[in-house]
Amino acid sequence: MSAAISYMNNSVGPKLARQIAKTGSYSAMHLTVAITVAYVLTGDWRVALGIGIVEPLVQTVAYTIHERVWSKVGF
Repeated sequence: MSAAISYMNNSVGPKLARQIAKTGSYSAMHLTVAITVAYVLTGDWRVALGIGIVEPLVQTVAYTIHERVWSKVGF
């Protein structure tokens, strides 16, 4: 186990450390997929990189708003 993971497990607890690692891996996957799809559609790596960086940031904000709305909706 790396020192960083060991440190995270000792300082924030295993559940939070797992959530941080899971969020990081999902973010990397989302970035990769967004750039790849944008490149396939445009054929331009500069445009793909721009879209691939902006889209996940916008999606994160949209997801946060979505979660807040759903937390107020009785189901």
